Amino acid sequence: MYVCGPTVYDEPHIGHARSAYIFDVIRRYLVYKGYKVRFVRNVTDVDDKIIDKARKEYPGEDLNIAFKKVAQKYLDSYHKALTDLGIPSGKPEIDEPKASEYIGKMTVFITDLIKRGVAYQAEGDVYFDISKAKNYGKLSNQALDKMEVGARVAVGEKKKNPLDFALWKSAKEGEPSWESPWGKGRPGWHIECSVMSSDILGNQFDIHGGGIDLIFPHHENEIAQSEGAGKEFAKIWIHHGLLTINGQKMAKSLGNFVTIQKILQSYNPDVLKLFFLSAHYASPIDFTLERMEESKTAYNNRFGSLFQRIDEKFGSRRLMSGGTDTDKVDVYRYKLDFEKAMDDDFNTPQAISVLFDLVGFCNKVIAQYQESDRLILSHALNTIYELGEVLGLSFGYIPQKTSDAWIDSQIETRLKMKKLGKFKEADAIRSALDEKGVILEDTKESTTWRRKL
Repeated sequence: MYVCGPTVYDEPHIGHARSAYIFDVIRRYLVYKGYKVRFVRNVTDVDDKIIDKARKEYPGEDLNIAFKKVAQKYLDSYHKALTDLGIPSGKPEIDEPKASEYIGKMTVFITDLIKRGVAYQAEGDVYFDISKAKNYGKLSNQALDKMEVGARVAVGEKKKNPLDFALWKSAKEGEPSWESPWGKGRPGWHIECSVMSSDILGNQFDIHGGGIDLIFPHHENEIAQSEGAGKEFAKIWIHHGLLTINGQKMAKSLGNFVTIQKILQSYNPDVLKLFFLSAHYASPIDFTLERMEESKTAYNNRFGSLFQRIDEKFGSRRLMSGGTDTDKVDVYRYKLDFEKAMDDDFNTPQAISVLFDLVGFCNKVIAQYQESDRLILSHALNTIYELGEVLGLSFGYIPQKTSDAWIDSQIETRLKMKKLGKFKEADAIRSALDEKGVILEDTKESTTWRRKL
């Protein structure tokens, strides 16, 4: 899998979170199904936006140094956000090549395109010749003649055709640049993905992913230049829908720019993920605080309530390492339903619905619990953990509660300590229980307890 990653010039926002999470779930599910997955997510660390940000954040400083500082600063922010979300940001799960590390290989790739007659030089710039691309527009389902009607050549561009795109741009005064056969300059945006994907994954690979906004022109241009170099390129394309904020496109000018860190100050990562899971990856999704509250309520009422009931009744969520089906019910069918949903183009809304159904089953077992139900309940809980892991849900944000039986045993031990005159040990037990939210009330006859509200 090759996925278009971030251009690191600002704090990562929840649109970045959705993209990273969607492809992480796809990766997790393929691994769950037994595939060995080589996953690549690139980082664009050479770009006009990064250079512009460097001018603002480091005025007067050499741009060759300042742009690197900006790129590293926001890449670090991106990595931290992914770590906080529980999404891998490095090996062994993923490869994360940077554009700046591939400049040399990009010039070799571009040289080959020129030799093949599908690219041309123009006063220090190099452009891809769209007229030489077979079936250009096949990914976005656009006809070349219709695209040409609305195309324009920007000031300073030296291309033959308005649709031709830059593979290499000649250096501008003071801006970062690298040596090349065509003089100093830097690569165009589109070339980096063709070079990095083929270098790491070969001339053809299984899945290429990104946002729907990248279909044209970015991914269309990737196909043109890769096929122009004689490569078969990607077999399958997966594009996710875009995220809006209260029905509007996210933009700082609109005051609705929501960073990942900001949302994690109010909601745990599982709640944000549950919100993302509520929509199919290919569909747009509208972020509102009302919908986040709905996700929080669903998470607490389903998973939170179940795990707390298990904690209070048994003192542990892991009733036993295994557990099996019984003649009463087939827990395995929930797993099959989950897989059926995910096999249907990664239908996460249906997959999470199956998990909720399994939670409902567990609640019914607990309500009518007999000791003979322990195996089936254990199997059902382990299945929730297993399938939750596929969706990147940790359930670690649900407070662990202690069982009634364990509390009673601690009180009994404390009474023994008091009878033996070991009041320090008895006080330590009281303090430990208090830390776990249990309040003791001593009378002459006995000791009672209650949980903190």
